[in-house]
Amino acid sequence: MEVTDIGNKEEGKVWHRKAAAGKATGVLVTVVRTAQQAKTVRFLHVTFDTTGDSFLAGDHHGHIYVFDISRNRFRLVQKTGQACTALAFSLRRTTEFLVALADYTIKCFDKDTKQLVSWMRGHEGAVSSISVHSSGRYAITTSMDTAQLWDLDTFQRKRKLNIRQSVGIQRVFFLPLSNTILSCFSDDSIFAWESDTLVCKYQLPVPDCGPKISYKAFAVTRDGKSLAAGGRSNLLHLWCLDSKQLIRVIQMPTQVRTVRQLEFLPDSFDGGASQTLGVLSQDGVMRFINIHTCKLIFHMGSHEDAITTVTVSPNGRHVVAIMDNGSINVYSVQSLTQELNKPPPFQVAVVSGSGAVQNLSNLKVQVRSEVVQRPAKSSGRRTRVKILRPPAVSKAEDKENELPAGLNKKRLVALLKAFGEYPAKYRMFVWRSLLCLPENHAAYSSLTDKGLHSAYLALHDKYPIKSHKLQRGLQRVLSALAHWAAIFGEVEYLPLVAFPFVKLFQNNPMLCFEVVATVIVNWGQHWFEYFPNPPLNILSMAENVLAHHDKELLQHLVDCGITSQLYVWPLLETLFSEVLTRDEWLRLFDNIFSNHPSFLLMACVAYITCCREPLLLCSQKQDFEYFFHHRNNLDLGAMIKEAYRLMGGTPADIHPRNMLSDLTPLTEGQYPVFNHYPEFIVEYQSREREKIRLQEMEYLRERQEVSVLRTDFVRRQAEEETYFAQQELLQKAEEQRRNILAQEEEKLTEQRTKLAAMKRELKVKELQLLDGTKRRFLKHQQDLRTSQIQRLDQEISRKMDLRERETAAAVQDLEVRQMELEAQRRRLEQHMFKEQERMGREVEGEAEMRMRRAEKEEESYTELLHCTETNMQALEESLAEACQLDLDSHWQREVAERLQQVDAEQERKRETLKELHRQTLAEEGRLADTLRDVAGRKWDEVMSSRAQLQEQQQAATGLPHRPSATTAVHVGTTSAKQAETNMVCLNSSSPSESTSPNFSLDRGRAQLDSSERQLLKEIRELRQKLADRAREGSSQSVHTLSSVSQ
Repeated sequence: MEVTDIGNKEEGKVWHRKAAAGKATGVLVTVVRTAQQAKTVRFLHVTFDTTGDSFLAGDHHGHIYVFDISRNRFRLVQKTGQACTALAFSLRRTTEFLVALADYTIKCFDKDTKQLVSWMRGHEGAVSSISVHSSGRYAITTSMDTAQLWDLDTFQRKRKLNIRQSVGIQRVFFLPLSNTILSCFSDDSIFAWESDTLVCKYQLPVPDCGPKISYKAFAVTRDGKSLAAGGRSNLLHLWCLDSKQLIRVIQMPTQVRTVRQLEFLPDSFDGGASQTLGVLSQDGVMRFINIHTCKLIFHMGSHEDAITTVTVSPNGRHVVAIMDNGSINVYSVQSLTQELNKPPPFQVAVVSGSGAVQNLSNLKVQVRSEVVQRPAKSSGRRTRVKILRPPAVSKAEDKENELPAGLNKKRLVALLKAFGEYPAKYRMFVWRSLLCLPENHAAYSSLTDKGLHSAYLALHDKYPIKSHKLQRGLQRVLSALAHWAAIFGEVEYLPLVAFPFVKLFQNNPMLCFEVVATVIVNWGQHWFEYFPNPPLNILSMAENVLAHHDKELLQHLVDCGITSQLYVWPLLETLFSEVLTRDEWLRLFDNIFSNHPSFLLMACVAYITCCREPLLLCSQKQDFEYFFHHRNNLDLGAMIKEAYRLMGGTPADIHPRNMLSDLTPLTEGQYPVFNHYPEFIVEYQSREREKIRLQEMEYLRERQEVSVLRTDFVRRQAEEETYFAQQELLQKAEEQRRNILAQEEEKLTEQRTKLAAMKRELKVKELQLLDGTKRRFLKHQQDLRTSQIQRLDQEISRKMDLRERETAAAVQDLEVRQMELEAQRRRLEQHMFKEQERMGREVEGEAEMRMRRAEKEEESYTELLHCTETNMQALEESLAEACQLDLDSHWQREVAERLQQVDAEQERKRETLKELHRQTLAEEGRLADTLRDVAGRKWDEVMSSRAQLQEQQQAATGLPHRPSATTAVHVGTTSAKQAETNMVCLNSSSPSESTSPNFSLDRGRAQLDSSERQLLKEIRELRQKLADRAREGSSQSVHTLSSVSQ
């Protein structure tokens, strides 16, 4: 086997001597690439062209090489500058190829001109595979979340396949020699689509019985009729795409636990129905079996030289494999199968599926690891061909190093030691494999369905986080842990332990929960035995290790009074998240998860020893507390090396490995019971917490009631304050008014003192003022009466105008009749005129008599006289009409009789008016008497008050009593007494009348005014009644005359 190092060459030979495959391995040549400082550059992906004589290979630096096996040449065709994730040749233009890059884009290059042909964008994740249609026109690119169909003529996206977030895409590819697209999903569902119309043709049924495989690898024969699928199991499913049925289940040996890749080996004489299937498993060995006989034909690779990925040439002559160390091995299929071209042995041990578990309609067959005997050659040698030989590693070691998803812990540790950390892109996947997470969806859902734990309802108050998403994620994970084990609802530092993992796995809370639970179960062993105190046993282990390796530093800590609870426990309860950056923390936990749980304690001791210089300078407790709760200048690589040194150099009697058990993954299906803690303390704290919660609820209820009472009290207090403020304002106003009154009284007193000498002159002036006031009052009364009369005159004139308009309207209606009776009216005109003059004289005499009486009475009779005049006018008009209507003597006699009746009725109305007039006079007399009585009482009161005032003044001054001039005034009539009463009221400003004249005289004047207004109102009502009665009488008389005229 020849090894070729292409280095930084851009072209050269693949091998330097004639290629000859190794007899044992079948390797033609091994290609490696070393860069500067002898560092190996890993190859990532390879792909063959349509001829099968050349293939492309892309490395980690983004260099793309084309290797021509037939011409023994290689050359560098492109430098992309970033790692590729998939490669594929374009079938229509053989010089072009497609490259999927780490920035989620796809580029098309020409290998001859090295020019960029096109650049396709659209994916949001890394492209894992590229499938080209047999016509070369279309290509499908697949990532974890989507698949996109591209037109290679225009390099435009034609269609995009979107899926639900919970169901990922495993692979989407074209079937050979057809227009069918096959899409495979993570839930084991497989759909077939028409590539032209993108219509779903069919779906393969998901097997109901047997273990779930979780398809990860797929392979199709060249004729497109058979599909092989494998995944997280040693079972292979063989489907017939024509009948859409599962025709066989093949069980691989027990060494195969996960199938990573499947490839059919083409044969020139099988018509495209390939029978040889290559199965690459998690151990890095690719086993080729016959799918019909289930016989192991040959294998490639080994545990020491493991294979990562494989590509088979279309002609079936060569197989190119990328090894675990990043090199490329080119295998010759002819060299691997030359032993099988000999005659068959006498017996071939092939075990059918009769002895195995027979599910899926007895389709399962088992392939066992046996040796096939060959006939002896002429030389007498016996040839043995290994079919499925178990690896040389012991079962215990294999069980320890093998991980789920086909990873090997030994190789991961070697990778970690080489690079110092796992690739950031695959770190979460590696952690899941190292921790053997069971992914118990149902169990986790049952925990989350219980809701938020009462211990973490107010988590944001104690640990405020700016991101609400992180806050809710941390709250959910902590609640699930508390529902899983009661102690996790009482541990105060649990949020500090879980927060870094919540931030890393914020998009997958179930994995975050399982990672935190695994860390607590394994790396937190014996942490809770002294709960609620720190784990003294664990801290003692770390202290013993520190005492063995650095006694001076430990002695310094002891001298300063610093215990392990101060320099070890802060690192453990926060898992170094306070003292390391994000990248440093990830590197540290790459090493912690890859080693024994005791490595965490060794990392704590290594951190302390690496920081021994600044620690030796510290002497105060506050300095140590600050040091172990904040970031410090530390070389993490040196700390990790120190941790590994402590792991190997610590004696067994004090090594934590002896006290801590190995990694124990979480159980599948249901999570294990966690009870490594003093249950009575936790139960007591739980009871106390529940008691406190109930007390808090009672307190909140009482607080609510108190709040309501307080609100009511505050409201009442505000009302009382408002009331008292109003009362205070009223009191202040009252006091102010009292002060004003007091001031006024003082002023009055001063004025009285000053005016005592001018009393006589003031009396004269007072009489003059009283006389002027009386005149003004009388004038005021006269003006009021005048205004009332004017208003009544206006009302009478308005009514007269209205009656005249009505009369004019009636006259207009009778004009036609008057024209007809004009001749008859002329003959009777003289007679009727005489009668009219006689009646007019009588009416005028009566009117003049009423007018003379009305002039002597109050102006209230003016309206009555006006009504009488109106009635007379109406009678005259009626008589005129009657005269005009008298056509003959018969009508004259009848009119005379009617007139007599009208006269009688008019006389009766006159008597009624006289009676009403007498009643009105009686009412006016009573009103006048009432006015005289009121005025007399007021006058008596005023005179008595003035007499008392004069007596008081005489008593005060000692002067003899002299009657006032006003006492001699006698009232002869009602009007005179009312005038003097008004005069006394208007003279109330005299200081000699009473001690408080303003209030008493003003009050009497208001009463007189109100009484007068009431009397005037009653008079108006009586007059209105008389006017209404007179109007009714006149209307009746008019009606009578009109009827007579008819």
